[in-house]
Amino acid sequence: MENVELEKKANEIREGILTGVHCAKCGHPGGSLSAADLFAYLYFEEMNVSPETAKDPKRDRFVLSKGHVAPALYSTLAAKGYFPKKDLETLRKVGSYLQGHPDMKHTPGVDMSSGSLGQGISAAVGMALAGKIDNEDYRVYAMCGDGEIQEGQVWEAAMFAGFKKLDNLVVVVDNNNLQIDGAIDEVCSPYPIDKKFEAFNFNVINIDGHNFDEIRAAFKKAKETKGMPTAIIAKTIKGKGVSFMENAAEWHGKAPNDEQFEQAMEELRKVGEELCQR
Repeated sequence: MENVELEKKANEIREGILTGVHCAKCGHPGGSLSAADLFAYLYFEEMNVSPETAKDPKRDRFVLSKGHVAPALYSTLAAKGYFPKKDLETLRKVGSYLQGHPDMKHTPGVDMSSGSLGQGISAAVGMALAGKIDNEDYRVYAMCGDGEIQEGQVWEAAMFAGFKKLDNLVVVVDNNNLQIDGAIDEVCSPYPIDKKFEAFNFNVINIDGHNFDEIRAAFKKAKETKGMPTAIIAKTIKGKGVSFMENAAEWHGKAPNDEQFEQAMEELRKVGEELCQR
């Protein structure tokens, strides 16, 4: 897929994120928006997945370890055709299958329930190990938050993955430098993130998480790397795509009001129009 088409998908994903969070009147827009480009590449270019093969044991797997950015995953799955986009408006509503954190038992396309920070990557490591034991070719992708990697369980999983040489595993760290209480380097700094993963025998790639050329090159290198898992440290902007949300920790976990929603959607619509003219 050409970069401009991926940009369109990312913009569509951002619109879905805002729609869901606004309708729910709660949720996590900041980290969802920062990861939208990564989601677009994963689901529309990188991974061997589709609604028709959602239960195929040979499909690739994705685990959203930072489960609170479920709005991004749901919007992506809707854009991919796993369920109607209209259902994004039911986010966090009673009886909806789109709850505040991913639920593999009720949401089409979700490979692992997550929400307790640090646990998702462990599940992804287990999936990757199972693939090796079963001599399967599927790949496993896990997305962590940079605040999430303050959790010790993340590094236990990393140590195991490196030791077991799980080259079918890719860990993506959405490094937007903000968590609920502020800048991660002021709350409890995990830096240097790349050196830590290198210490656990990972192939580490640092990229701009909004640049599709860099994203594409990183995942290509990950596939070519043998004998060790890969960690892609993606530098991103929290709230990317919405001017008043960008680099603002306050948008980690709150919904826009009606006026803010209209402003945000108008900004994204303008981006969409510009992309259609390219």
